[in-house]
Amino acid sequence: MTRAGRTRSHRSKKKRITLVLSPLVAVAVAVPLMNSAGAATPSEVTADCSADSDKLENCAFVDVQFKRDNLGPNQRVSTVSDNCGSTGTASKTFDVSASVTRTIQLEDGFTAEAGTKLANSVFEIGVKFSTSEINITRDDKTTTLAFSRTDTVQADSIAFFMWSAKRTDVSGFLRATYKEAQDGQKVFFSPSEGATGVHVFYPQVLKNGTPDGRLWLRNVRCGTPEAAGLRNSTRALRSEPGFGAAGENVTDVEIPLSEVPAP
Repeated sequence: MTRAGRTRSHRSKKKRITLVLSPLVAVAVAVPLMNSAGAATPSEVTADCSADSDKLENCAFVDVQFKRDNLGPNQRVSTVSDNCGSTGTASKTFDVSASVTRTIQLEDGFTAEAGTKLANSVFEIGVKFSTSEINITRDDKTTTLAFSRTDTVQADSIAFFMWSAKRTDVSGFLRATYKEAQDGQKVFFSPSEGATGVHVFYPQVLKNGTPDGRLWLRNVRCGTPEAAGLRNSTRALRSEPGFGAAGENVTDVEIPLSEVPAP
């Protein structure tokens, strides 16, 4: 009887210990799993910064490297003048119009609007890249290039003006600080700390207020694939080759910006 009594007492004590420890173990396991699931991914950081989310205490662009004189996309900035079928040159008047503005290019196609935490940090960073020789637009102000010009269209050709804005390309990453900790921390990065996947393009502006860049008149021989492509596209949809890079059926003549009237 005595031995049997000790055995029951031992089992009862062992059972009580198990019942006490089980909830503690369950909680300890659950907490890390919950925190890990809530950690912000790089894509979420990008989206939150772009939307200026209420979850953020701050979002800042951290610059890593830059290119001083980067040329932007090649844009057609006038209507197409037609001199097809003619054996002589023609003098035509072109209405040229283009504009430049600061651009924040994030991953996955996101951009950042003015007035956001991210846009404010980009404005402040721009100070170091604006010099006495190079004036850049740090805010979201738009600077316009608009004028009329008479120029020569070659025989049996179509012609139009092309433009590529000069800009300072600053690349780096996003550093987001959240109001509440996720996975035990508040600071997260996109695409990663030290990366150069986020670009800020600051347009360069001449002292007279004209956007800096490359402007050229492009003549394209009629009846060529290049001319057919132009006739079947709109100015907004077609991607044009750069200066001097459009092939043997195309002639490019650069126009000095000193000949462009100030706004």
